[in-house]
Amino acid sequence: MSKKICRIGALISGGGSNLQAVLDACAAKAIDAKVVVVGADNPEAFGLSRAKKAGVPTFVADYGAILAAWRKNPFAIKPPPGFDAEKILARQKLFSNDNRQKALSYLTARALCEAAVLEKMPPDSVDLVILAGFMRVVTPYFIDAFNTDPAKPRIMNIHPALLPSFPGVDGYGDTFSYGCKVAGATVHFVDYGEDTGPIIGQKCFAILPEDDLESVKKKGLALEWQLYQECINLFAQNRLQVTSKRQADGSTRKTVTILPKQ
Repeated sequence: MSKKICRIGALISGGGSNLQAVLDACAAKAIDAKVVVVGADNPEAFGLSRAKKAGVPTFVADYGAILAAWRKNPFAIKPPPGFDAEKILARQKLFSNDNRQKALSYLTARALCEAAVLEKMPPDSVDLVILAGFMRVVTPYFIDAFNTDPAKPRIMNIHPALLPSFPGVDGYGDTFSYGCKVAGATVHFVDYGEDTGPIIGQKCFAILPEDDLESVKKKGLALEWQLYQECINLFAQNRLQVTSKRQADGSTRKTVTILPKQ
């Protein structure tokens, strides 16, 4: 019986350099996976060309156009099937309770975009979703479509900082501006917060006196290419398990255990 290959669906917003590294690793059989579809929120994303060159099907869920239509007349557009704004609001960790109306509006509009992604990339069509420079926060509406087993999340992200430090869109910039002597990248599973999901792996490098922001980004990107491949391969080999641990303050924290190779 042939070994099952992990089917990857990748989401991008721009150049897709991390996507290219994954495509190359799959082609070289360095990871037990295959990219079966690539989607973008931006029709001009160069990463779409990378995917097409590799023979991978692509799609666009144009977030800009969808959100523009929503802002123009939100009452004329119905939320997607199965969307329950109150349940999604209760699960999300992006907004405080003080911004309830803003959060409901944001989550509803974002669900319209995510429904367009799910239409082109249904949860049963891929085993793992990787965010490869996807510059959109995903909401519980999207996450819950894939994460049906708490021990085996199926959405993975790479972040340009050593989380939990410096979450957000400019990890290397924030690290450099703070004056850190070490920078790095983190691969984590996606949860309901922003860059708060359980950490799978990290790599770091020294920031030298002669480094500027551009050299820091260049060093970081090279590490990202290595790290993402390693973490995707662990998933493909079924070696990642998420467990919940109760903390002293009564809260729970999810951690990733790397299982031995079979």
